[in-house]
Amino acid sequence: MSEDERPPCQLYLISPPDVGRDFPDRLARALDAGPVAAFQFRVKGVDQHDAARLAEPLQQICADRGVAFIVNDSASLAKRIGADGVHLGQQDGNVREAREMLGREAQIGVTCHDSRHLAMEAGEAGADYVAFGAFFPTTTKQVEHHAEPEILAWWQDIFEIPCVAIGGITPENCGLLAKAGADFVAVSGAVWNGDEVAAVKAFEKALSPD
Repeated sequence: MSEDERPPCQLYLISPPDVGRDFPDRLARALDAGPVAAFQFRVKGVDQHDAARLAEPLQQICADRGVAFIVNDSASLAKRIGADGVHLGQQDGNVREAREMLGREAQIGVTCHDSRHLAMEAGEAGADYVAFGAFFPTTTKQVEHHAEPEILAWWQDIFEIPCVAIGGITPENCGLLAKAGADFVAVSGAVWNGDEVAAVKAFEKALSPD
């Protein structure tokens, strides 16, 4: 698909580690500030019961605004709360098992780092999107793999499945990835480490076709 035929690159928000306290209000403000395609619920070190409790208000906020609610790592949690889908790391089970558990309508994404091989495997297994990164330095998580924008262009030339760019993405550098072929840019710190409304508006402006 040529660059002219592809839909504009969209924003994919990932939660900060702490989604309690005033975070539901912040999420609502962010989603109301500009277009957001999906929100990934990413919490670590809490049991499934607590995770489900934390997810409930956030899931409702997303549902009210037509934003896909994706659970990070856990297909079982996604099933338990009726999420729109799950994002799987390389150690989080496989696409076929998640599909069996969540059904045909679920959105299943897979972290593929900087690997063309992992991305092709994920696509063949039935993933709905693949995620490449990190493209830039990030403090959100430990970076073991560094991807170059060329991998996005390569993917777009061969596959129909959308690709997500992740890792250190800001309003200043997201345009480069969108131009290279990213269908979505996944961001966390660039939104939640400051004014979420201003950040979402800045991403909207940066991702808008000229």
